Amino acid sequence: MTTSYDVKFFEITRNKSSKTPSYVVRWSVARKRSSKTYRTKALAESFLSDLRQAAKRGEAFDVDSGLPMSMIKAKDARSVLEFAQAFIEMKWPHAAAKSRDSMSDALATVLPALTKDRAGRPDARELRTVLRKLLLLPEDKRPTVPQQHTAAVAWMKAASLDLASLEEAKTVRLALHALTLCLDGKAAASTTIARKRAVFHALLEYAVELEELSANPLHKIKWKPPKTTETVDPRVVVNPRQAQELLTAVTYVGRRGRGRRLMALFACMYYAALRPTEAVGLRVQDCHLPASGWGRLTIDVSRPEVNTQWTDTGDAHEERGLKHRGRQDVRPVPVPPELVKILREHIAEYGTAKDGRIFRSERGGVVASTAYTEVWQAARVLAFTPAQVASPVAKRPYDLRHAAVSLWLNAGVSAPDVAERAGHSVDVLLRVYAKCIDGQQEIANKRIGDALAA
Repeated sequence: MTTSYDVKFFEITRNKSSKTPSYVVRWSVARKRSSKTYRTKALAESFLSDLRQAAKRGEAFDVDSGLPMSMIKAKDARSVLEFAQAFIEMKWPHAAAKSRDSMSDALATVLPALTKDRAGRPDARELRTVLRKLLLLPEDKRPTVPQQHTAAVAWMKAASLDLASLEEAKTVRLALHALTLCLDGKAAASTTIARKRAVFHALLEYAVELEELSANPLHKIKWKPPKTTETVDPRVVVNPRQAQELLTAVTYVGRRGRGRRLMALFACMYYAALRPTEAVGLRVQDCHLPASGWGRLTIDVSRPEVNTQWTDTGDAHEERGLKHRGRQDVRPVPVPPELVKILREHIAEYGTAKDGRIFRSERGGVVASTAYTEVWQAARVLAFTPAQVASPVAKRPYDLRHAAVSLWLNAGVSAPDVAERAGHSVDVLLRVYAKCIDGQQEIANKRIGDALAA
């Protein structure tokens, strides 16, 4: 096999020689031209994007076939497991750590269902473990198989169905059924099912791109996933008095003033509607905190927490750009005097980390989600009645962000302005927070009544 890094891409063109619309992807490797024709422009664009990403991450291309080595590995795959491994290899370099985790989680759910009936099948938990920790990692990141898992790994490799079997609807239904269940046999959450199905769909689309499947079999199956609920439950939203009581309670929680160190973190979620991953990454250089009046936070970094096996750095908190935005995008958030004062006092008392982060653990690291969640749960017990503690109100720190956005909308702030501050699009904002806008029913009733009386 002769390989080269000399790759050039051309614009997608419509195939005018065919009566049925089709689109041609053209590229060259070491000046040798290659092309592929797809039925839709979307498929053609997807394939071209995969080629470009392979070139960008420095993959060698085979001169004869024109394909990058990751695609050749996928085309050489004969089992569903082997193809899933090649899919992971292809996606890994440009995927965020959370996305890598999500891909592995979804594929570890469906792959055990796509197996032959062979003796010696390991239990469901062991199969999930060997897939997540061993088989569904890129080849250069897979650890040596521990002795206690060698039999399970061997069984999974031998039992995985042939890739061609995915052409059959009955086989794909097995995977869809697996998506609906948790390991304990209970029904999975609708959002979890939707997320995992999206990964399975992407895997099958990749097989179609490489012409390993004639069409995506999911499109032929009449299967409706459970409906997902996008709207925020208004029962989780605290009012300003409750929010203040919670922030006060936080300062009394934990040994060595742990809660007191975190109070300003929660205040950022409530007064500025920051996501927890944005708040833990907030730096002093991102803050304009005048001695009086309103201030401003300029948000450009998010630090989502994930298992270290999914990150390139080995750190649990991967530095990323803002959610649903480009890496260089920023989001300015005006903040009220209450938060300005809290942040100024926090910085004066605790200082900052070496990189300017305002919030840090006792050892100077990024604040872990387990740490602030434990403090939050203890604060709810102090601030609320037993009935409120048992209710959904402010169940999670994230609910402070929901409370902030709901407060702004109910105060009459325009939807575009709220969306800009919260980092949403206007349509998503109104869809997600539709049930948290109070007073609209009374206004509508009055208008209808006036019209009837006219």
